[in-house]
Amino acid sequence: MKVAAGRIDGFLRRPDPSVRAVLFYGPDSGLVRERADTVARGVCPDQHDPFRVVDILGSAIAKDAARLADEVASMSLTGGRRLIRVRDADDGVTGSFAALFESMPGGDSMVVVEAGDLPKASKLRALFENSDYGAPIPCYVEDESALADTIGSMLAGHKLTVSADARDFLAANLVGNRMVARGEIEKLVTYMGGPGRVELEDAQACIGDSGALELDAPCWAAGDGDFAGVDRALRRLFAEGMSPVPILRTAQRHFQRLQLVVAQVQRGDSLERAVGSLRPPLFFKVKNQFIAQAKRWSPAALRQGLDRLTEAEADCKRTNMPDETVCARAFFQLAVLARSRR
Repeated sequence: MKVAAGRIDGFLRRPDPSVRAVLFYGPDSGLVRERADTVARGVCPDQHDPFRVVDILGSAIAKDAARLADEVASMSLTGGRRLIRVRDADDGVTGSFAALFESMPGGDSMVVVEAGDLPKASKLRALFENSDYGAPIPCYVEDESALADTIGSMLAGHKLTVSADARDFLAANLVGNRMVARGEIEKLVTYMGGPGRVELEDAQACIGDSGALELDAPCWAAGDGDFAGVDRALRRLFAEGMSPVPILRTAQRHFQRLQLVVAQVQRGDSLERAVGSLRPPLFFKVKNQFIAQAKRWSPAALRQGLDRLTEAEADCKRTNMPDETVCARAFFQLAVLARSRR
């Protein structure tokens, strides 16, 4: 069954009783995990209960469909609902779930499935959409505006308000992975120490040196023409499981901000004033590097670079090329453009 976008939050808190398996998929691996955890805790608050919770890799049930059915049919020795968590799923598990849905055992056990960014043609997505027992939940990357609202809600839950500059800074630097964003906001809450108002200085002091900003690392390296830096940054992000799409979107925002500043300078503004007008404002530690890139890049080169980033995102969605390869190629092309400006 399909779940309308406006009903997802309510569904996560209280899934339809007829649903016995929920598939979470999409480019935001942090949001996949967060939403899966929400449903899982609703079934069994103690995720380490060995009698009620079982973890299975997708590759394991792809090889042995009977194991999935057996786990769903099993009863907990201590009472309570059983939870079966299937991780790293892909279309290879479609046959196992098709067999399960065709002969669903009685009981109230729940299967929570975590997958990557499944394409529209995914057989697994289609199976869950068309089954009364399954529900697919997409987990797309929030844009800065949506994440800013989420951040405001997170902080409000701890009796904290946030200034516009601080909220925009947090959204710009934490976009791309909900789990990372939530972890950084929890750090900020601890830093604040109690109810109050989060100002820009607080946000910068708390997350300015955090790993959350690693998503920007390929952008800065590409903007400098640093091939080795691009390679290191992308390898680290891919190793952490980051999807290429949010990395490309982060780069698009970085180069759009460069484009805005360069355009203002072309109209007669000083570079310092143009950079100072950016919202959210630049973190002070990267201001000099940004100014150096604004001097390096011409309007024509920025347009060309943005075109390549847009094409790369589209290629990730419409071609059979590996997404990581498409993403890396785009960043190296940006570095070539940066070198050409010397």
